[in-house]
Amino acid sequence: MAFPLVLSLSIFIIFLCYKLYNRLTAKLPPGPCPWPVIGNLFNITPVRFRCFVEWAQIYGPIFSFYLGSQLNVVVNNAELAKQVLKDNDQNLANRFRTKPLDNVSKNGMDLIWADYGPHYVKVRKLCNLELFTPKRLEALRPIREDEVTAMIHNIYRDSNKHCNVSKTLMLRRYLGSVSFNNITRLTFGKRFMNSEGEVDKQGEELKAIVTNGIKIGGKLNLGEFVPWLRWAFKDEDEALEAQDRRLEKFTRIIMEEHTIARKITGETKQHFVDALLTLQNEYDLSDDTVIGLLWDMITAGMDTIAITVEWAMAELVKNPRVQQKVQEELDGVIGSDRIVNETDISKLSYLQHVVKESLRLHPPTPLMLPHMAGNNSKVGGYNIPKGSIVHVNVWALGRDPKIWKEPLQFWPERFIEEDVDMKGHDYKFLPFGAGRRICPGMNLAINLVTSMLAHLLHHFVWSLPNGVKVEDIDMMESPGTVTYMQTPLHVVPTPRLQLNLYTHVE
Repeated sequence: MAFPLVLSLSIFIIFLCYKLYNRLTAKLPPGPCPWPVIGNLFNITPVRFRCFVEWAQIYGPIFSFYLGSQLNVVVNNAELAKQVLKDNDQNLANRFRTKPLDNVSKNGMDLIWADYGPHYVKVRKLCNLELFTPKRLEALRPIREDEVTAMIHNIYRDSNKHCNVSKTLMLRRYLGSVSFNNITRLTFGKRFMNSEGEVDKQGEELKAIVTNGIKIGGKLNLGEFVPWLRWAFKDEDEALEAQDRRLEKFTRIIMEEHTIARKITGETKQHFVDALLTLQNEYDLSDDTVIGLLWDMITAGMDTIAITVEWAMAELVKNPRVQQKVQEELDGVIGSDRIVNETDISKLSYLQHVVKESLRLHPPTPLMLPHMAGNNSKVGGYNIPKGSIVHVNVWALGRDPKIWKEPLQFWPERFIEEDVDMKGHDYKFLPFGAGRRICPGMNLAINLVTSMLAHLLHHFVWSLPNGVKVEDIDMMESPGTVTYMQTPLHVVPTPRLQLNLYTHVE
């Protein structure tokens, strides 16, 4: 019994000494000591960005840790973020893809998960020059406005049902419907959900694919980080193959429907599936790239809009002074005899500051999608070896007390005092990323979030249910790549406009 124990202990000590020697001689960022085989896999708490802030207090604003044998580096302040996203932008512009991400991105043949190179440059050009142009976004504006006015109608209807004595609603349900309908109409040119919230058969399949993808992607697969253990995860491989077949079948049916419709009518619609199919030859896009790009749109836009608006509304219910100030601005610009449209947004400066302040405190993707070092680099005076995964903690940047005055306070006026850019030029505030990998759909997201908030605040005064205090609102995040409120927000809407402005004509 004694010999195996001594042998195991000796191997463990040798491993620790090797890792310590490697970290010191390679001049890697400091960090927690890894365990053999698993690294720091089980040291990380579920809400990772909060865990990383705690580690930064111990090891400094840049630190490293291991997932299995894979080195990860995290940066937690604006200066280091600038070094990653500007100074070393090209060296650190690749992506780390797990097997689930390899599947949904068609082995990096999309945009979001593609490595930096000729394919990425081509697809990025397509997005900038064809898909997200001001002209196309303007042409798609009626879809966005239609979905937002439908949301207002549904909120008014449900809050006034006889069975709803308390008038209380779970806001997430309505925000989720807008996000789902908007992104499916923009991407696939179809509305899978009716005005009663009932989803058709094809929509149910779409939701099932998305839900199953999240479930598969959220599983802890040690084989991703310890190559010699991959044999033990064959069941996961089979599940991935089944998911891939299901996703591809669904998407090809949609693509075929649009191809047939174009042949019959000779008309090309503005939504993304038609745009990609008509541009496929011009940009030399494979079917895998078209499918990958369509699912980029779905995965990037399905949850992030609803998440952003729910967090903003939570802050506005907690801060009635700010809510009232937004409503005074809306009344001054819009009045009370018509509804908001997107062309009004440029005149709603205080509302824009509210959006910024909410994104500062509650970025929907608090850890920027992981970058991977394509070459050896240096950040913060430390070496970042080729193949390392690099994370930018966006949540930490927005709450840095060295940069922001009273960082935990929801105070939109800070953006009146200082005009901080949120489109990748100011590294203390990066809700959409920066550099080569900045979000191409940023303007679309900002327009929709601001429009949703404008409508919600113009049509209703929002308060908490009877007996619920401000301090009772759970402001913790749920674990995940995107972070919903841990507890959905329940609120009471009180109409503030004339009744005819709550109708929706389909």
